[in-house]
Amino acid sequence: MESQMSSGRAGSLEADEPVIPVAHDVSPAATPRPGSTHRRRWIAAVLTVLLVGPGVSYAQALAYPGSASWQMRSVEWFRNHGGSNVVNAAENWYYTIQPPRGSAPAPAALPVVTSQVARSLTAANGTGVRPDLRPPTALPVLTARSAVPGEGRWVPGRLSGNGVPAIYTSFLRPDPAHPSVFAGVAWMRARATYAHLVAGTVEPTGSGWSRGAHVPASDVPALVATFNSGWTLHDARGGFYLSGRGAGSLRDGQASLVIDDQGTVTLGQWGRDVTMGRHVVAVRQNLALVVDHGRPVAGLSSNVGQRWGNAKNQYQFTWRSGAGVDATGNLVYVAGADLTLTALATALADAGAVRGMELDIHTVMVSFASWAPSTGGSVTPTKLLPRMNRPADRYLASDQRDFFYLTLRST
Repeated sequence: MESQMSSGRAGSLEADEPVIPVAHDVSPAATPRPGSTHRRRWIAAVLTVLLVGPGVSYAQALAYPGSASWQMRSVEWFRNHGGSNVVNAAENWYYTIQPPRGSAPAPAALPVVTSQVARSLTAANGTGVRPDLRPPTALPVLTARSAVPGEGRWVPGRLSGNGVPAIYTSFLRPDPAHPSVFAGVAWMRARATYAHLVAGTVEPTGSGWSRGAHVPASDVPALVATFNSGWTLHDARGGFYLSGRGAGSLRDGQASLVIDDQGTVTLGQWGRDVTMGRHVVAVRQNLALVVDHGRPVAGLSSNVGQRWGNAKNQYQFTWRSGAGVDATGNLVYVAGADLTLTALATALADAGAVRGMELDIHTVMVSFASWAPSTGGSVTPTKLLPRMNRPADRYLASDQRDFFYLTLRST
């Protein structure tokens, strides 16, 4: 309408009538104010830095040395760049909405309940493993339900120089409310094994540690077991110490696995059961004890004071692992899928631990392999549980996370 009117008016002008040009609005975009172009360039530069900086950092995380999946690298990078609360909330949602179902474990997920060592010992004895070769702790088989075949049965592993098994493995079900859930158990004889702690390429603090973030080749022939350590040092709320070098702060009250210069493991509460001394060569802290005096500690189900991670972490049905010591100082390790914090502590106590601590959690973090000689003369690993995510020989290559391994003591 307006354009038509304007056109009509222009057509009615007299030939000698002066034409007055119409002024049009000029937008700021068409005619920049002084300094606006300069500001836009600065804004573009800042945005570029904000985007490129994280991009470069993320690319470096993906390419950093040490074995780790891209998913693991991505989550850890996001945690370390302000996303910890988001990751915690997502994990709490994901691992609590689908509780485990079923009245019995899936057979394919159960560990092997016989071994070459077990068969040879049985053949030598005629009726079974000799009493003096059995571990000192009997695993309970809960009578509220029928036992799964092999449940609670100790399977001997690699033999020490004097013919006594240095390791036994088994499995049990620690959660009466969820009978399909089970935990693998390894019991390692203190007098037959020598313990080692190895720093990863990322945890606790990057490079410069001894052993190159993997089991040294010279120790492979004597391997008895390899297994994961604890949470990242930032989340573990404690410290790390190895051969005179420390990371973080060793805190009183925290659960601590300690190795002395004789390769002997002690585990307890720092400042009460264990402390620094001239014979200590390694310390790994991780949260607070979950087992004390042979029983799960009070407050696990409510995570009092968030002593075991962020709120609601204790309810997650997820892969969890833990370590403990029995009454005579032998090392116990447990791990399994769909374990709550209480179920993990129950499994440790049922396996004979008098003090115990949680180690790492979630699928890609939990790893345990027992090692034994093969027919070719080399040693080969077997996963404690078939569905553990990482390869059985994970720790022969450099890994981003710290870990433990045990070798046979020389006799």
